[in-house]
Amino acid sequence: MRTTRTDIMGMPIAVELVGAPANALDIIFNYFQSVDARFSTYKPESEISRINHGEVTADAYSDEMREIFLRAEKTRQETNGYFSITRPDGVVDPSGIVKGWAIHNAALLAEQLGCTNYFIDAGGDIQSRGTDATDNPWTIGIRNPFAHHEIIKVVAPRGQGVATSGTYLRGQHIYNPHQPGATLGDIVSITVVGPNIYDADRFATAAFAMGRDGILFIEQLAAHEGYAVDAQGVATMTRGFEQHVVTQ
Repeated sequence: MRTTRTDIMGMPIAVELVGAPANALDIIFNYFQSVDARFSTYKPESEISRINHGEVTADAYSDEMREIFLRAEKTRQETNGYFSITRPDGVVDPSGIVKGWAIHNAALLAEQLGCTNYFIDAGGDIQSRGTDATDNPWTIGIRNPFAHHEIIKVVAPRGQGVATSGTYLRGQHIYNPHQPGATLGDIVSITVVGPNIYDADRFATAAFAMGRDGILFIEQLAAHEGYAVDAQGVATMTRGFEQHVVTQ
């Protein structure tokens, strides 16, 4: 087993590989570093920062940047405008789609390196496959947003992606594009299980921006399940969410 944890892209990233080549971790973390170098809005030399400063025109975008812009627009349309990479101040910040996309690509990279059992966690958004070092299926705990060290649900994703959006750790970093100045206070977290972490992450972000309607959006979304906790501590889940819950 090979495992390590470090901070990249402004968040902790943990990778656990079972039966992987010796250099696999370095390759995967180098990939995350390259994503951060291109898409970080905190690095003045990154491509996205240079785009925001008017130093790079659309015809000079990298292939990765073009892909992210296209994916962001598709997600905006799929969520009735509740997902946007343009902040109220006009700054383009693709973080809401880049994280899941990067984790998904890192998982594909692990598989290309011959690793069929892995667990990749970036800022609490997770893609796993196979089993852990003890040959047991990977499980993921959903935190109590009011008591961060308490686990309120344990899910077994079985190869699917698991993403959580909320304000309880990072504060108000998500906004409703239809009401940019409004505080999102109806729900404090929403966890989405989807076919892969890319889809789970982008739809979790949009669902959180929808407030109480977010869990209804996930309910109607094919192949996705969700678990939301509101400001009063009341949990609501989609009809199929229980199939992912580990009985304790």
